[in-house]
Amino acid sequence: MRAIYPGTFDPVTNGHTDIVRRATRLFGGVIVAVAENRRKRPLFDLATRVRLAQEVLRDVPHCTVMGFDTLLMDFVHTQGADIIIRGLRAVSDFEYEFQMAAMNRRLDRQVETVFLTPCEKEAYLSATLVKEIAELGGDVGSFVHPIVKDALRSILR
Repeated sequence: MRAIYPGTFDPVTNGHTDIVRRATRLFGGVIVAVAENRRKRPLFDLATRVRLAQEVLRDVPHCTVMGFDTLLMDFVHTQGADIIIRGLRAVSDFEYEFQMAAMNRRLDRQVETVFLTPCEKEAYLSATLVKEIAELGGDVGSFVHPIVKDALRSILR
């Protein structure tokens, strides 16, 4: 089985990394699919988000990082995957994620969505909160890899 973990990853956090590490133990390979998603107005451009995720996940076996700017289901098909991984931090995530899973199932009944929760230590963590803390001058070192912390510091100067 080949799985895809899609997201904006703006920036990749320790919560994302936790999900990826656990997903690679469950599936033969995991593609971290970094979405262009202009609608969200990401802080980092796509190439930077892909590079940061590659660096952070470099030591994770059976993990590949790729960018994409298409419909997720089209990307899933081009990669020959049959699983979509989504992270659930809290009940508030569930409604949106449930809706997306149902829509993806309508687009292709052969592709399953699997929900993983991050470890308790990272359960509250979101890229949006990390960016907000960094923008206000707070220390995000315990939430992201040092490479990401440096990238945030550089872009927010």
